[in-house]
Amino acid sequence: GYGLSSVYPNPFNPSTTIEFYAENASNLNAAIYDLSGRLIETLMNESINSGSHSVVWDASNHSSGIYIVKILMNQISDSYFIHLIK
Repeated sequence: GYGLSSVYPNPFNPSTTIEFYAENASNLNAAIYDLSGRLIETLMNESINSGSHSVVWDASNHSSGIYIVKILMNQISDSYFIHLIK
């Protein structure tokens, strides 16, 4: 399958690691959104090989609050709430 494996630590300050899995080579878009759905930052937008992958979000320049990490691979999306505490 495809999707998020884990996000840790959560809550976090100032960075968190986002792990995901792709069963096959995929086009991946990983992004952070605020709760109103506004795009905050695109973490990855590229082709990846099958297997486990991770990306770190350094949120040093962002305010405390709840954010949504969303990944899209081969038209399958998955999302997860993350909590930045400063």
